[in-house]
Amino acid sequence: MIRHQPRSQRPVVVLGLLAAVLLLGGCASNRQASQLESTVSAYGATLRWGDFESALAFVDPKVLAKHPMTRFDMARYAQVRVSTYDTQGVLPSPPGEFRQIVAIGLINRNTQVERGIIDHQTWRYDAKTQKWWLESGLPDITQGE
Repeated sequence: MIRHQPRSQRPVVVLGLLAAVLLLGGCASNRQASQLESTVSAYGATLRWGDFESALAFVDPKVLAKHPMTRFDMARYAQVRVSTYDTQGVLPSPPGEFRQIVAIGLINRNTQVERGIIDHQTWRYDAKTQKWWLESGLPDITQGE
């Protein structure tokens, strides 16, 4: 099961995320840090709503070209509902990269059984497009099956 943080500790996680964003590479611009914060927040909101199809828009196009999502993959995502999405921590990252760990609760729509997975996210800043892209892809919802 997923270990949930008490609400009193969530501001600490958010402050840690903001500190990591500001320290990103030691010289990241405020704009780049702001973009990261809004991108990661929007992605989290998209997953909280269980909209895996829209979440694909956050995945690096190069990653999707190498590992395209099949109908079977998307059908598997359609079988679960997201019950929780909690950032567990931020990992040290080189400049232009951001890594975080997220605990995700999933409920199987058919059996109504809940289980938890851990998503290790890696985000990369593309200076050409001036966007942050999710390099690690959508969460692996087959964990623990």
